[in-house]
Amino acid sequence: MLPQRDDMPARARGGAAAAEPRRVATAKKRFNVGVVLGRIRKAVQLFADAGMFALRDLGFGTAFQQLVGCIISIRARDEVSVPAAQRLLERAPDPETMSRMSAREIDELIHPATFHESKAKQIRDMAVRVTEEFEGDLPCDFDVMTSFSGVGPKCANLALGVACNEPSISVDIHVHRVTNRWGYVSTKTPEQTRVALEKQLPKKYWIEINRLLVPFGKHICTGTLPKCSTCPVLEYCEQVGVTRHR
Repeated sequence: MLPQRDDMPARARGGAAAAEPRRVATAKKRFNVGVVLGRIRKAVQLFADAGMFALRDLGFGTAFQQLVGCIISIRARDEVSVPAAQRLLERAPDPETMSRMSAREIDELIHPATFHESKAKQIRDMAVRVTEEFEGDLPCDFDVMTSFSGVGPKCANLALGVACNEPSISVDIHVHRVTNRWGYVSTKTPEQTRVALEKQLPKKYWIEINRLLVPFGKHICTGTLPKCSTCPVLEYCEQVGVTRHR
């Protein structure tokens, strides 16, 4: 009989006692969303505010201004999109003024943003419609907002929350990734995450969760190599999908 080698897999050597040892997972505390968000609220004070909240604090907080800013922000970093939106809205703060601009003029002001040409056309078309159909006053209505080209549920809900103070959950890639990493939801897409959060997240956090998890996701719970060792909510996080971290 051939001798058993020490480097052979335990299963190959046979015997129940020789089974490979299981890695024992670190016990986690029962998830408490209030405690978790409270800790994150303190942690993100060191970082720049989420884009649309920062734009509101610059004085551009109407529903129309928020939708304009959100369209510009799609697939663009806040460091680029917020200044671009500010330049445009300083020139044309209301739908009527913006409707008198050409798409090319709008494009020149938001040029650093990604897909600026198509966004400029979408923004102008929206300004014209708001001026003609709603007398320049965009209603706080989800269906109306999502009827504009370039405006999806994320932007509509963000505008409803930031501009209209209506409880709504805006899910971007950071909110989607972080809440799934916690194990708080288990979803495949941001839209599925929004639906799941609407079922279980207390309404008092609906607007704030985007404001908190955008900077948290950018600087702490990052897409690659999250800073788990210094994370303020590690004891509550299931670290779903995390294979490497700092």
